[in-house]
Order: sequence, then structure tokens, then C-alpha cells
Amino acid sequence: MPRRASGARRRGQALLLAAALLAGCAAGERGLAATEAELAEPPPPAPVAAPRRAVPAPSGVYGAYLAGRLAANESDAAAAAEALLAALAADPDEPEILTRAFSAAVMDGRPDAVRLARRLPDSQLAALLLAGSDAQGGRWERAEARIRGLPRQGSAQILQPLLLAWAQAGRGNPDAALATLRPFVEAGALRAVAALHGAMIADLAGRAREAERLIRVAVAESGEPNLRLTTIAAGILARAGREADGARLFDAMSVGSDDIALTAGPAARRAALAGRAVASPVEGMAEAQVALGASLRRQGAPELSLILARLSLRLRPGFAPALILAAESLADERHVDAALAVLASVPAEDPMAPLASLRRASLLNRLGRADDSLALLRRTAEAFPGAPQPVVAMGDVLRGEGRHAEAAAAYGTAIDRLAQPGAADWPLFYARAVAREGAGDWPGAEADLRQALLLSPEQPSVLNHLAYAWVERGERLEEARGMLERAVAARPQDGNIADSLGWALFRSGDAAGAIRWLERAAELESRSGVINDHLGDAYWAAGRWAEARFQWRRALGLALDPAEAARVEAKLRDGLPAATALR
Repeated sequence: MPRRASGARRRGQALLLAAALLAGCAAGERGLAATEAELAEPPPPAPVAAPRRAVPAPSGVYGAYLAGRLAANESDAAAAAEALLAALAADPDEPEILTRAFSAAVMDGRPDAVRLARRLPDSQLAALLLAGSDAQGGRWERAEARIRGLPRQGSAQILQPLLLAWAQAGRGNPDAALATLRPFVEAGALRAVAALHGAMIADLAGRAREAERLIRVAVAESGEPNLRLTTIAAGILARAGREADGARLFDAMSVGSDDIALTAGPAARRAALAGRAVASPVEGMAEAQVALGASLRRQGAPELSLILARLSLRLRPGFAPALILAAESLADERHVDAALAVLASVPAEDPMAPLASLRRASLLNRLGRADDSLALLRRTAEAFPGAPQPVVAMGDVLRGEGRHAEAAAAYGTAIDRLAQPGAADWPLFYARAVAREGAGDWPGAEADLRQALLLSPEQPSVLNHLAYAWVERGERLEEARGMLERAVAARPQDGNIADSLGWALFRSGDAAGAIRWLERAAELESRSGVINDHLGDAYWAAGRWAEARFQWRRALGLALDPAEAARVEAKLRDGLPAATALR
């Protein structure tokens, strides 16, 4: 059955990192009938730039506290900070109010946060904020002392050496800074990020050759290319007399139709050569915080990534990577309006502005504002006439709206914008195939599926989709079976592919083989009405009529389209047509 497998599960490491950073925030909380579960979590995140609104006049400290909690739940940082600071003024010694008022002040960017942080000696978040405040004030020795006091576990064990190195660089000792990072550069999981920050420190110190050596380590150790690493690396390589090597990094990133390729245009290249991406140790600290925040978001901790983005923005206001991280974290937490407000603050001249436009369009569509989303994407496509990404996004929106022919046309425009389709572009042909199939153009869909397989011959999703379509049409059954066996081998836990293989065997007359694979599919995807319907057909063909009716009844209780439901009801009434396994 042609359907994509579910996304990767959150990894346990993110939970450990989250617990470590939040431990200090929750320390000492008591009273106000807070539950244990509430105290184990941070206050609900609020946006970096949410619109301000009037707070209803609460009744006493409890009313102000509850109003602040409600505003925080709605991701209204300004209202949350206002109410919780009012509650704290009424009851200044209540630890829970203090902790939540501090967090709200951080999220709203208020100066009160620094004052409140000094009252939270056990909070890692407070220590990070105060270290940043000291750094901004040039008090590097105090900043270094605070950073050394961070526990070397959880999130802090990643941030601590990076921030310590930047504090040492800030007080004019790049040798100590590079020595701090050296053990992490030489080995371990932090090699890439430690080398990147070491390169930036060496670059600021005017040590071009050492910066070049370290940035090459960072590039080699990093996985997929990204704009930030490429921008930093290109600038460092250019200052070391290796401008052509930096240009090649941009060339590699600009290939294909992924969103990241849109950010590798002329504006980004000019920015990389115009000056240092990180121009001071304070900006280096902001870089470290946003990098960890991005990592935590990927691991399933958007609330922590939002906090780190906010800390980064206190050190470097208007920092586009931090703004985009904050917006994506808010969107992960379903605060879509707040995320849109943050994205709107990304400067139009920033190299990451086109990426922000794509994110805004996606969120507008998520809010049901498809027309607004399409209008923004059209403007972006006109501003970047050679880029496929905005037109791909238009196709996605149109396909979601059921406008399949228009979606196919949009994907076709995107394909035309590719200089030379490569292996990474198979999803674009696959998307057009789905749109063409939805528009009733099977020959066009089949051609696109074949092209996708030419680009990525062992792609399980495409193998499954094309083979299942052939099976449904009663065509190329042996070839389809072989393709599905390859797809199952590549993705053995995908119940939809197992269903496709079982259905191919059933349509070929192999009821026993079909039952084996369809039972496996039903184990993997027990809530699929189509899979249970298929298994019922196979049971009936094998003479297991009671079991067949059980599966059909089960299928009717799950999600089926009206036509499928009518067919299942007919089978419950009359049985499976006896003449053939084919429908």
C-alpha cells in the first residue's frame, strides 16, 4: 500500500539533556498546589516577539499567578511576564512564582530577568543568563567563573567548554581558549562543533592557518551541509587565501531542490566574504547556544531549544538563525501564530530570509490559509526565478488542497528549474507522480515514478508506490512482486509495504504467501482499515470464512473511504466473489 512510513522516534538522549537543564529551574519550587508533573517541566514556552495584549486584572497573588500561567500556555510572553512579575511583587519569597517569573522574563527579553537570576543560584538557566550579561558588560573573569560553575553533565557538558573557550577569548587569551577545546577536537562526539568554535576563535585572533585547519576538521566531521557552517567556513577559507574552496562549499550546498539549497545564493556568498560571521566573543557565545538549541529540537525538545534561542537573541539581537530556531520551536509546540510573528522579524536582507519565507508559507497553510500561503510563495518564486524550492512548496500546498492538476504543473515548473536532476531530487518526481495520479493522468504518473527510480533505484517508497499501482491494475505482477521484495528488505518494519507484497501475492493466486505477509502487515499497522480488508480477502480465499468476516468487520470500524466501506459491506453480506482473486 503506497504510504510513507512514520518519522523517527525521539531519542532518549534529548530527555537526559532536558532533565539536566531543567533541574536547576525546578529546584526549590513548592506551594501553590503545583503537581509533581508540573514541577518536572519548564514553564510553557512563549514567543520571542509575541504581540502584547492587556492582562485581565487578577484578584490577588493567586489570580496573577494563574493569569501568568494561562498566558504562558497561550505563548504570550509579554502577558505572562507582566502577570507573573505582578504575582512576585505581591509574594516575593514564593520559590515557584520566582522561578516562573524569571522564565517568563527571559522569554520576553525583559531586563528583570537578570535581577531575578541572581536569586536563583541553583538554576543553570540563570547561570547561563548571568554569564551572558557579564560577557556583554566586558566582565569576562566573572563570566568565566560562572561558566566553570556549570555542572558537566546534560546540556551543560556540551555548552560549558564552548562558552568557557569564548570567555577566555573574551579576556584576551586565545591560547587558553584553544587549549580548552583541544581535547574535544582530537576525539569524541563534540569534535565537529569544537573544531568549528576553535576555528572561529583562531580566526578572530588573526591565526589564519590554524583557523583553516580547524574549519576543515569541522566541515569533514559535520554531516549534511548547512548555511551557517558554510558561511563561516567560506569566510575563514577566504581569509586564509582559499576562497575557491569556500565557493565549492556553497556550490555543493546549492545543488538540488531541498530548502537549504535556496540559502546558498549570491546574497549568502556575499555575506560570507563581507566580514566575519562571528565578529566577537559575545557573538560566539550566541552561536554556541543556538547550535545546541537546534540539536535539542532535532532530538525532540522544542521547549529547551526555544529557551536557548531566546538566550542567544539576548546576546545577539536579530540573529536570524536564532529567530528561525525560535519560530520552529514554537511551531513544534503548536504556537503557530507566535511562530509567524517571530519569522516576520527576520530582516529581509538576511541570507536566511528566503528560508524564513518558506517557513511562513508552511505555517500559513497549516492555519488553513492556503491562499495566503500561495501568494507568499508566488512572491518568493518571482524573487528567486531560478530556485525550485518556492514552486515545490506551491505544489505541496495545491496537492493538499486537492488541486492535483495545478500541483503537477507547479512540480513541473520546479523540475524545469533544476540544472541537472540528481539522486537527491527523486522526491520531486515522486510528488509530481502522486499529483498526476490524483489528476487522473496515470501514464504521466508512471513515467515520473520510473524517473524517480532511475535517480534512486532502491528507494522503498517509490518501489512500493509503483509496484502497488501495477498490482491494483493487474499489470506486471511478477515485476511488481520483485520490486516489493526489495522494498520490504530495505524497510522491514513498514506495515504498508508488507501489505503491498501480501496483496501482490494474493492477486497472483498465492493465498498462503499472501496471508503470511498480510498478517505481518496487520501486526505492524493494526489500525489500517485497508490492511485488515486485504487480510480478510486472503482468509476467505483460503477457506477461513469466519476469520475473513472478523477482519472485514474490523476494517469497517477503522478509516475507510465510502467506496471501500461499501465494498466491505457487500463482502460481509455476500462473501468474496468466487471466480477469481482479482477484483
